Amino acid sequence: MTALERKKGKDLRGQQVFLRPEESSAPALTRRQSTTLSEQLQDALLRLAAVADAGSLRVALRDSIHELLPSTECVCVYMLEGYSRLLSDDPPHELPREGKIRSIVDQLRRCQCVGLPPSELPEKYRICLAAPLPAHRRALVIPLLNQERDKAIAVLLLGCNPLSDQDELHLNMLEKHASVACARVQAVQTSYQRPPLSPSPIQSHNALLHLNVSDQDYCKLDRNILQLCGELFDLDAASLQLKVINYLQQQTHSQCCCLLLVSEDNHQLFCQVVGDKVLEEEMSFPLMFGRFGQVVEKKKSITLQDISAEERRQLSSMLGCEISSMLCVPVASRATGQVVALACAFNKQGGQRHTEADEHAIQHCFCYTSTVLTSTLAFQKEQKLKVECQALLQVAKNLFTHLDDVSVLLQEIIVEARNLSDAEICSVFLLDTCSHELVAKVFDGGVVSDEEKEFRIPADQGIAGHVATTGQILNIKDAYSHPLFYRGVDDSTGFKTRNILCFPIKDENNEVIGVAELVNKMNGPWFNRFDEDLATAFSIYCGISLAHSLLYKRVHEAQFRSHLANEMMMYHMKVSEEEVTKMLVTGVEPVMEIHPCFAEFTYTPRSLPDDNTPLCILSMFEDMGFINTYKIDVNTLARFCLMVKKGYRDPPYHNWMHAFSVSHFCYLLYKNLGLSNYLEDIEILALFVSCMCHDLDHRGTNNSFQVVSQSVLAALYSSEGSVMERHHFAQAIAILNTHGCNIFDKFNRKDYTRMLDLIRDVILATDLAHHLRIFKDLQKMADDGYNRKNRNHRSMLLCLLMTSCDLSDQTKGWKTTRKIAELIYKEFFSQGDLEKAMGNRPSEMMDREKAYIPELQISFMEHIAMPIYKLLSELIPGATELYERVAANREQWTKVSHKFSIRGLPSNNSLDFLDQEYELLQSQGAFGSDDHCLNGCLEDAEGGSGQ
Repeated sequence: MTALERKKGKDLRGQQVFLRPEESSAPALTRRQSTTLSEQLQDALLRLAAVADAGSLRVALRDSIHELLPSTECVCVYMLEGYSRLLSDDPPHELPREGKIRSIVDQLRRCQCVGLPPSELPEKYRICLAAPLPAHRRALVIPLLNQERDKAIAVLLLGCNPLSDQDELHLNMLEKHASVACARVQAVQTSYQRPPLSPSPIQSHNALLHLNVSDQDYCKLDRNILQLCGELFDLDAASLQLKVINYLQQQTHSQCCCLLLVSEDNHQLFCQVVGDKVLEEEMSFPLMFGRFGQVVEKKKSITLQDISAEERRQLSSMLGCEISSMLCVPVASRATGQVVALACAFNKQGGQRHTEADEHAIQHCFCYTSTVLTSTLAFQKEQKLKVECQALLQVAKNLFTHLDDVSVLLQEIIVEARNLSDAEICSVFLLDTCSHELVAKVFDGGVVSDEEKEFRIPADQGIAGHVATTGQILNIKDAYSHPLFYRGVDDSTGFKTRNILCFPIKDENNEVIGVAELVNKMNGPWFNRFDEDLATAFSIYCGISLAHSLLYKRVHEAQFRSHLANEMMMYHMKVSEEEVTKMLVTGVEPVMEIHPCFAEFTYTPRSLPDDNTPLCILSMFEDMGFINTYKIDVNTLARFCLMVKKGYRDPPYHNWMHAFSVSHFCYLLYKNLGLSNYLEDIEILALFVSCMCHDLDHRGTNNSFQVVSQSVLAALYSSEGSVMERHHFAQAIAILNTHGCNIFDKFNRKDYTRMLDLIRDVILATDLAHHLRIFKDLQKMADDGYNRKNRNHRSMLLCLLMTSCDLSDQTKGWKTTRKIAELIYKEFFSQGDLEKAMGNRPSEMMDREKAYIPELQISFMEHIAMPIYKLLSELIPGATELYERVAANREQWTKVSHKFSIRGLPSNNSLDFLDQEYELLQSQGAFGSDDHCLNGCLEDAEGGSGQ
């Protein structure tokens, strides 16, 4: 490289118009701000990129400032001449070399102030810039710096409103580009001011190219190129090319010129303009197309003698005439040095060959125009991408509104694909992996009716089959010449297939799930690279929407199966009219006729026969006044009770008898503790119904087992916690929704909603984890004193009462408590066995080989049961008896623990052997009578009696 080339490279550095983000000192922009800047700055930046002289630059700067800062009243532009003179042309004057403005400029950074000294300003600008300015106005001094950022090459004085953050962002970007434009203009001006010394820059340049170009010819060339640069203001790349090509044709005296633009994205040369004609469809060639690829690679010009006959034939076809001479010159980017285009001149006038002077004229032209051209192409590409993205976003919106019906979705895909690509016809096939066929049930004309048979083709035949097999897009420019195309359909229908774009539709695993086929490009000779890119992006949306639509369909089918299974379950739970009539044949029995001690804490409800329990529920409803107060239909209540009873499975402990015992204890609390003084009637009713339903469909396993085993219930409820409790509530709602079972059907909307909310909250409170979470709040409520008017107090008391009812077996006599422990550990150990079979380690209380029952029972009573009833007795003094009975049972477990020498349950699964010492103490009068026959607990069924 010669000294002149190095100097020119240095002088003209920075001519790339659009700076890369890392070169900018502006703060990082958000996406929203970036979009705003893009819209507001594009015109201004392109305007700056097009200027080539100081006058045009001043105008461009003023226009850009007014466009970006609408509040600007005046703009004064100073350009550097010589070493330190800053001159303005409106009016012609020089910025004072001393004073406030010059000192601000010497600081080399933008300054915002309340005014400038009037003596340093021409009269024209004193109104908008001279101090003092009004409170809402500011004077701005903006120095534009050279590349080394050590000197101001231009200065802008602005009168405007105070800058906002957005204005700061605009100015930061504009300053950068304005500095580049100033540097470029200075470089051009320097080339005009060559001293006539030998060797001159012109002579050195000519010597480098071995050209015989005079100074006079060179200056004429410069004047012509400056005139061209002044005309390059279009934002359309094709319009710019027309002007450049017209200039090249005049300068080289050629019949026709064109630009082969280099596309690095897809490694192609493409042409948009030939001579004075903008092509309807851009032509493209492989990047390494014959000798043209070598021009791009080696950056050396070629002539007609350097290309092959085939290349000559293709060029003649593109131009529409025979080629007698040609000159192809590489055009390099001033920023990167890479070849961005090939400038081609054809058929020099007079039948002559192109000369070195023609080559120089082309090189000289693009020395000044390449940056504008490449920047405009980049801008046009971004605009095209923007339009494409907006179209694809609209497509996504349209597609994702039709996920509920695959046929409608496919029809929407066809419409959107045809609109995006301007195709005449579109077809979509789905891949049937079972039969290995492509299936089309939706065509451009609509959906195939149920009577018609869907269209199927083998998944490995034809164009669609090829794409389905390879997973690659296929663009066929001439359908009839392609070996995979079958023209029999065209022959029979009269339709003519010209070109085809076929692309795969893939799922998230990149597996082909379908194929879309576009036929006949409407606004061009064939589908181009842009259509291929658009189809590729479009296929992603299609794949996602189809996959979700199919998933949506499967979910719906699963819901239908679930509803069917629920209907089947409810059918088997269904209560016949005969059962209701049989239950009510004797009427609702008064509770005192059930047993004289039925309403006392000493009574054990498990002594009742199982078949009598539903009628006892009705008796309790009647005795508490719910039937009359809430106008509950007795037949509906009877059906509801029978449905709830049938809704319980038969695990050892969590069965209907447990639910009945819990409900009975709620009744005892109402009768003996005066709950009406603490709760509202609707809350007491909700508590009683919740006791009935609180363990519906219990499977004999706890919440942690549901989660670990990944059961269906866990899938439904694990994200919310309390898996089983939520299922129990859901089953209760299912029963209430069953025809003839809604005992709340006479409630108004407000009370009905509140009732369901109360039942939900109370059932969820049976999760001991919930109780432990609120225990401190319960204790605080007891310490502070219960307030019936406080809704939160009532809610917490309901939870405590529900837990008290759930553990009420611990308040009964020793034999009952011991028998209940036997049932509970049977159920626990069954779960433990399941966990072991799954390869998991059960907790100690679930492991029949490790559980020491007395110790576990004592721990449970000390840490769970006794604190609950202690807290209840603090809130409701009448509950002290319950706490004392639990404490007595805990003491008895301590006394019998020395007899327990095994882990788990004995081989007969019975704890009867623990009763010997108890019976001895009882014979000595240490305990009261506990002779109840416990239904489901004791084998020796006797008539029930009071304690």
